[in-house]
Amino acid sequence: MIRFAGLPALLSQTVDGGSLERVTAIRDVVWGVPLIVLLVGTGVYLTLLLRGLQFRKLSHALYLAFFQRREEGAEGDISHFQALMTALAATVGTGNIVGVATAISAGGPGALFWMWVTGLVGMATKYSEAVLGVRFRETDARGEKSGGPMYYLENGIRWGNLGRVLAISFALFATLAAFGIGNGVQSNSVAEAVSNVTGFSRLSIGLATAFLVSTVILGGVKSIGRFTGVFVPVMILLYMGAAGLVLLLNLNHVPDAFRLVFEHAFSGQAAAGGAVGYTISQAIRSGVARGVFSNESGLGTGAIAAAAAQTREPVRQALISMTQTFIDTIVICTFTGIAILSTGAWELGLDGASLTQQAFSTGLPGEWGQNLVALCLSFFAFSTILGWSYYGERNLQYLVGSKAIIPYRLLFVVVTAVAAVVELDAVWLISDVMNGLMALPNLIGLLLLSGLVFRETRSYFSRH
Repeated sequence: MIRFAGLPALLSQTVDGGSLERVTAIRDVVWGVPLIVLLVGTGVYLTLLLRGLQFRKLSHALYLAFFQRREEGAEGDISHFQALMTALAATVGTGNIVGVATAISAGGPGALFWMWVTGLVGMATKYSEAVLGVRFRETDARGEKSGGPMYYLENGIRWGNLGRVLAISFALFATLAAFGIGNGVQSNSVAEAVSNVTGFSRLSIGLATAFLVSTVILGGVKSIGRFTGVFVPVMILLYMGAAGLVLLLNLNHVPDAFRLVFEHAFSGQAAAGGAVGYTISQAIRSGVARGVFSNESGLGTGAIAAAAAQTREPVRQALISMTQTFIDTIVICTFTGIAILSTGAWELGLDGASLTQQAFSTGLPGEWGQNLVALCLSFFAFSTILGWSYYGERNLQYLVGSKAIIPYRLLFVVVTAVAAVVELDAVWLISDVMNGLMALPNLIGLLLLSGLVFRETRSYFSRH
C-alpha cells in the first residue's frame, strides 16, 4: 500500500523535473470528450429516468437534511445530518475557492456555466450513488457500516466478473485519489494562502495542518462526524457571509458578471489587445473537470458517507445526499465565481487561491479580503482532508482488510504535511487524473444499476 500511496509524490517529483507536459497530456486523455460525455450524459440520463427528481423534490430534500429528526432504531454510525456534513466536508474545499478560480483562468467566464450544468445533472447522479450506497452497505468486523461504489459494483452487477473488476478498479483509484484530491491539493493550497498572509513557511503550515488532522481522524468516522457536524456549517456561513458582502459592495457589476458567464459559455473569447483567449471547448472541459472536483458527483464518494448514516430508507438518505451537490456547486461555487467576475479580478492573469484572494481584496476594504480567503481556505481544506481520510480508509479496507486502517491513517497524516511543499500544478494535474479514473467504473456501474435506482425510488414514494 505504501508503494501505491507514494505514487502522487513520485509523480510530483517527476513533474518538477521537467515532465509537466507529459502529465498534462495524460490528464487531457483521461478528461477527453468520451469521459465528459459519459459524465454529463449519465447525469442527464438519470435526470430523465427519475423525471427531474432533483428539481421536484429539492425543497423536501432540504427539509429532510436540516429538520428531520433522527430515525429511532435505524442502523448506522452517524446521523443523517452528520453524514451530509461529512460529505460536504469532503467536497466544500479548495474546489470552491481555488477550483473555481482555476476553471475561470483556464476556460474563461463560461466555465462557470458548465460547472452549473455539472452540478444540476450531478444532483441526480449523487442521488443514485447514495441510493445504491445504502442499499448495498455491509457491516464490517468492527460493527461499522461500510458502503460505496466498491460494494454496489461487486454485489449489484451480475455479469460474470465485471462487477468485481469495476469494484477493485474504483477502490484502487479512490485510495490513490485520497492522497491527491483528499489531502495533497488541500494541504498545498492552504499552505500557499496562509503563507501569503502570515509569512510562515509552507512546511511549518503543513506540519500544523497534519497535527490538527491527526487529532480528529484517529478516532474514526464517529469522531469525524461529530466534528464536521459543528465545524462545516460554521465555515460555510463564514465564507458565504464574506462572499455575499463582496457581491453586495459590487452589486452594480453583478448583472454584467452573469452576462459574461452565459456569453462565454457558448461563444468563447478571442485573444485581443493582450487579453487571454478562450474557446468553448476550454470552457466546457475546465468547467466540467472543476465542477466534478468540487462536488464529486459521478466519483461515487458521496455514497461512502451516505452508507454510514443511521437510516432504514436508502431513498431518504439519497435525497439528503443530493443536497450536498446543490449547496456545493449551485450555491457556494456561484458566489465565488461571480465575486471573481464582478470585481474584474479574472482579467489580471492570476490563478488559484491568488485569484480569489485578489477578488476579495478588491471587493472588501483594507486587507480583510485576502485574510478572509486565507482563513476560509484553511477551514475548507481542513474539512476536506477529514472527509477524504474516511473515503480512502474505506476503499483500502475493501482492498486489504481492516488491518491496514491504522497504518493508513498515520500515512495520511504524513502525506498531509509533505504535500504542503509540492508544486501546485503537479498536484492539480495528478488529482484530475485520479478523479477521471475513479469516475469511469462508477459511471458504468450507475448506468447498469439505474433500473434498480428507479425501482427503489418508485417503491419509496409509493409508501410515502
